[in-house]
Amino acid sequence: MKLINSALLALAGHAAAQHVHLDIPEVSHYISAIESEFSAWYHGPRPTFPHPTHPPKPFHSPAPSACAYWLEDIKHQGIAAFNPSPSTYQVFRNVKDFGAKGDGVTDDTAAIQEAISSGGRCAPGSCSSTTTTPAVVYFPAGTYMISSSIIDYYYTQIIGNPNCVPTIRAFANYTGTNGLGLIDGDKYGANGLGFGATNVFYRQIRNFVIDTTLVPANESVTGIHWPTAQATSLQFITFNMSQEAGTQHQGVFIESGSGGFIGDLTFIGGLYGIQFTQSRLSFKNVVTAINQLWDWDITIENCSVGINMSSGGSAAQAVGSVVLIDSTISNTPLGIVTAHSENSQPPAGGSLILENVALNNVPIAVQGAGGVTALSGSSGSTTITAWGEGHEYTPTGPTNFEGTFPANVRPASLLSGSKYYSQAKPQYQKYPTSAFISARSAGATGDGHTDDTNALQAAITLATLQGKILFLDQGDYKVTRTLNIPPGARIVGESYSVIFSSGEFFNNINSSQPVLRVGLNRQWGRVELSDLIISTQGPQAGAVLIEHNLAAPPGNPSGYWDVHTRIGGFAGSDLQLAECPTTPNVLTPPAPVNTNCIAAYMSLHITSSASGFYMENNWLWVADHDIDDPQLTQLTIYAGRGLLDESNGPVWLVGTAVEHHVKYQYQFSSAAN
Repeated sequence: MKLINSALLALAGHAAAQHVHLDIPEVSHYISAIESEFSAWYHGPRPTFPHPTHPPKPFHSPAPSACAYWLEDIKHQGIAAFNPSPSTYQVFRNVKDFGAKGDGVTDDTAAIQEAISSGGRCAPGSCSSTTTTPAVVYFPAGTYMISSSIIDYYYTQIIGNPNCVPTIRAFANYTGTNGLGLIDGDKYGANGLGFGATNVFYRQIRNFVIDTTLVPANESVTGIHWPTAQATSLQFITFNMSQEAGTQHQGVFIESGSGGFIGDLTFIGGLYGIQFTQSRLSFKNVVTAINQLWDWDITIENCSVGINMSSGGSAAQAVGSVVLIDSTISNTPLGIVTAHSENSQPPAGGSLILENVALNNVPIAVQGAGGVTALSGSSGSTTITAWGEGHEYTPTGPTNFEGTFPANVRPASLLSGSKYYSQAKPQYQKYPTSAFISARSAGATGDGHTDDTNALQAAITLATLQGKILFLDQGDYKVTRTLNIPPGARIVGESYSVIFSSGEFFNNINSSQPVLRVGLNRQWGRVELSDLIISTQGPQAGAVLIEHNLAAPPGNPSGYWDVHTRIGGFAGSDLQLAECPTTPNVLTPPAPVNTNCIAAYMSLHITSSASGFYMENNWLWVADHDIDDPQLTQLTIYAGRGLLDESNGPVWLVGTAVEHHVKYQYQFSSAAN
């Protein structure tokens, strides 16, 4: 215990050396007590791998009641800092406060829609995008009956209670005339999708049962319509659909987009389960589980077809590629249906790679064009170690390829059992509200103008020392010096809380400085960060948005879930159309770069002392357009480097994207193990 607390106090002292003292009595009292208790601590030798780190101070509290959930009960004081009316705009919305009953009888459609739309928010068809109206729309336990589509708005997190998962259920006379899906994530209008599918960022839906079983089986109905782009997710959702013969129900429909993460979903019944990039999915009694791109950790059971990637036929294959990894297909006559053949078009279309796919009672593993069996299955159990079909690109290629190939070597450090390690985003649903500390209650403002460096550092240190979770209420937190995140820290945002750097400390391109420093060099331990955006304001030529130094214990890596970097292009950034327009008629060089628009040095640096680091659904973005401009006008913003990995240990990059940096997007330098 001495070693871990000495590390935490070292961080606190490091922060204090950078900043003017801010007197927050609760923080000061607690840190003084800790300093007294450990006045005799010393710097012991650094442990050698794989000795585990000590855990943070344990937090003892009675277990919450069955349906209690901290997000429902915590004081809500998040603000939309750059909204025209930040003092009155409501970020957190409990649907029951808007009149929803959740009693399984009342039509809650209008009440739910009011919870989503109130406050002048960004609606599809009338608003392209904006960062100024974030919202969390929360559903307590209950069954919410709807008679028509719920229309999702921009920058919305729709969250159910994970301890008593709420159901959104369609009445038998449900009509989709006002939208597509029980939840329509991008409503069609006269000119197509209301939001451009490649520009609809920053949204989530999680913790629900979506139920269409009352709708007649022969009527087409969709659970969620989800054309989507980066920094979006669907998680922890069960789709209950009709299992009758001829069913026309489908779980998720995604006809276009440019990204997004989908995971931890279960589909029961229906004609189609889903189509797009996905992980940790389960399908039962679905006619076609996946009608498709990229899939891993999938379970398909009692379906007619596991994956159908034959859309368009051999002459015009609509699916580019499917990679299926660490998955199981059971009691399904056709595992995968393709349209691939030696002469199929386009030549690179319909590519398929299978790796570590277990089959149980799947007579045909892969069926090709014309119903030809490309890969036989088995009436018993078998595992496809590595098999594929498509174009093989070699110095003498491309050539058509179909068959087995040597499986990729899997380093043991990346595995959990025989599969690649993965970890769903923590929601802390078993923790009572008393296990959380609010950043705003601890003295930070999040108003986008006040320097929150000292208050935020104190809140981070206090929460970690007490073994609590820091709740970063929605807001824009301005920092003018590095924030130090100690081992043991757990920080969760609200509708993508923003921490942004500002000032001259971060504007020296020859002396780069981290905005967030996660652990000190050669420090042991782990952290959990989720639902955050790290940004910059104005010229910040030396800003490294995140520096990750921690070496985590084996089998228990640090995790970043839905943690994004956003450089320019949003309200409050001082890096918008007015400051950083494109200059198509000016050649740079010889014309000088606009130094006011050099907005970052690097987005993420995983240093050589780091190991054991898991990232899931992370978008490191230099804005190419202004999100808060109605025309989404292009910008010219410079950030030197994207993600630099120099780590000496396992790193998992799951559903990550890095865009628009000048020198590189991903760079791996001396990374090992």
